[in-house]
Amino acid sequence: MLLVLVRHGQSEWNRLNLFTGWHDVELSEQGRKEAAECGRLLQEEGFDFDVCYTSYLKRAIHTLNIMLEVMDRDWLPVVKSWRLNERHYGALQGLNKAETAKKYGEDQVKIWRRSFDVPPPELTPDDPRNPRLQAQYRYEEKPLLPLTESLELTIRRVMPYFHEVIQPEMETKRVVISSHGNTLRALVKHFDGLSAAEIMEVNIPTGV
Repeated sequence: MLLVLVRHGQSEWNRLNLFTGWHDVELSEQGRKEAAECGRLLQEEGFDFDVCYTSYLKRAIHTLNIMLEVMDRDWLPVVKSWRLNERHYGALQGLNKAETAKKYGEDQVKIWRRSFDVPPPELTPDDPRNPRLQAQYRYEEKPLLPLTESLELTIRRVMPYFHEVIQPEMETKRVVISSHGNTLRALVKHFDGLSAAEIMEVNIPTGV
């Protein structure tokens, strides 16, 4: 049994200090270097995989692709699921974090970012950022797609997918998941038995 978790490399919006969430933003040049370094380290340490999982978001997909290319494992099967997407930041997506703090107040933004169960303001149904209106989710059950999420709500969609889909594969296969900071925190909370307060102190840097 082997499971390796990788957070995607730095994205362009990470670099610009924007709330990213489900916005499908590309890796920065630094992010591509981080992904390649992940692949190099995994190969150097003798890791190999049988199946890969990632989200619908290109920063995680491209991180995985770069890693596999470095490891000479481009041929490995890859399973994509929106349930491995980043936490949905609702109406905050695309906003500069510093400007958002000025607009709503630092205390309120800290609650949205760091509390376990308080989500940011929802997107309106007609907002073009609504995933129910976007092509990559056209075959998904629309009512299940979030308009905002807290970390608690993110965990509620990540963990059933892990238990029902990924964990059974781990019985016979070596698995790598290329995903996002809050998605991986959901898994870390489960594996390490952390409380809601403890997981809020966990940070997973890009490209790790």
